[in-house]
Amino acid sequence: MRRVTYWGLLCWFTLEWLALGVWIGGMVVLVGAVIPAVFNTFGGQDSGGLFLTRAFEGYHRFVIGAMVVLCGASFYRWWSGEPVATVERGEMIVLAVMVAIAGVVILALHPQAALLQAQAFAAQEETAKKAAFESLFRVLMPIRVLDIVNLLLGILLIGLKSKRALCLGRQAL
Repeated sequence: MRRVTYWGLLCWFTLEWLALGVWIGGMVVLVGAVIPAVFNTFGGQDSGGLFLTRAFEGYHRFVIGAMVVLCGASFYRWWSGEPVATVERGEMIVLAVMVAIAGVVILALHPQAALLQAQAFAAQEETAKKAAFESLFRVLMPIRVLDIVNLLLGILLIGLKSKRALCLGRQAL
């Protein structure tokens, strides 16, 4: 007895690729287009920095949605018991690490950075402002490193899924 339909699996596979596109594509757009445009367009560091904070908060909401879809699709594929939908160990490890990294950034580091940014913008004295910005940049550096690591892991996950699809396609020939 089949637990799932062809259309159910097709829907979840499609949603997985869409979620990966949103997660990875969103980071590429932010790093490659939005950040340079902000700092080449906005008048000051304050307004540009605040805009980027809001842009990353919006991106994080999309990442949360992508995480839900990817985890849900993986569960559905596992639950289906279909050999064509098998969830491989490497795929699950990469996804788990991506979710963990995103969780650290979204739940811990980004809120801390937003707080430090507000303190830096509120500081009146030049030395206090400089110290606040230095604290902010110390938090932003690991955030950006983790974002890039997640980007690379996302590309790896796409590679794992593509390899699996090609291997299954070869078996069908």
